[in-house]
Amino acid sequence: MRRHSVLRSRLVRGLGTAAVTAALAGGLTACGGEAEATGATPGKVTIGAVANGAAQPAELSAPVVEALRARLPQAVRDRGELVIGVGALPAGFPPLAYVGTDQKTFTGAEPDLGRLVASTLGLKPVVKNSTWENLFVGIDSGKVDVAFTNVTVTEERKKKYEFASYRQDNLAFEALKENTWTFGGDHRNLAGKTVAVSSGTNQEKILLEWQNKLRSEGKDFTVKYFPDSNSLNLALSGKKIDLYFGPNPSISYHITQTASTNAPTRNAGSFSGAGDSLQGLIAATAKKDSGLAAPVAETINHLIKNGQYAQLLTTWNLSNEAVPASEVNPPGLPTTNS
Repeated sequence: MRRHSVLRSRLVRGLGTAAVTAALAGGLTACGGEAEATGATPGKVTIGAVANGAAQPAELSAPVVEALRARLPQAVRDRGELVIGVGALPAGFPPLAYVGTDQKTFTGAEPDLGRLVASTLGLKPVVKNSTWENLFVGIDSGKVDVAFTNVTVTEERKKKYEFASYRQDNLAFEALKENTWTFGGDHRNLAGKTVAVSSGTNQEKILLEWQNKLRSEGKDFTVKYFPDSNSLNLALSGKKIDLYFGPNPSISYHITQTASTNAPTRNAGSFSGAGDSLQGLIAATAKKDSGLAAPVAETINHLIKNGQYAQLLTTWNLSNEAVPASEVNPPGLPTTNS
């Protein structure tokens, strides 16, 4: 996503107060960067560990591929560790990165993918959690090798960093499961609907642009704002609104949380976070000229080819953000739009 300060507030949307408090307490103990037991077994990585219902844990085979390992910078091979940066303090953002129910294991789709990559490269995963701002300080200083933390590729960021893409950067509409409405990529389908969105976000900007277009065509829809996630969730379950427009990952997480309730929800269609002109991409992020983006991209493509990547996304209900291949430094959001 484009602005992490906004991202965190958007992605926490599916959490209740108790879960946020637990994530905060655990997150503060997880920022020291010590290697974790999860993913430490050679050739095996447990994904979805202690996930609090956001995922069903699974052990995936991820044996070392020597040809990929040989592509790493010598210093990283000699060290034997891959320092994985995650900018999830203070409270984390399910299902991407947060502290699990044991109050110590850092779980989520982002660190899990980092562990799979590390295992395939024959490296010990060391996950360092920090604030978003300090994450980039860590990369710049060399204390972090590569970040797996929902970083959108932008042309501005390419001036300092190199990227290996691994997920689409999407927004989505959430609706009650009984609601048959589908976005279909056409803003005109919003006519007559009541849509909730978070103020000051990228999705609000896009939604209001659609509203202006629709008004110029003689139609309209209603935009509503809520002070917190509980109010929003109650409005959706109580049919006070038709739709919520937000980040695809947070909606995917909330869908898992409502599945066994009397008001289950579903994904009613997605849209690129970069807008009409470009499919936004999330990427592993390393210091420019570090020599890490290429071997990481090749490793992700190995995981795509052999099925672990698909299993990871399925486990975290993020299959609708899958990419066909990882690219090194793909087209990013233009400087004027990032």
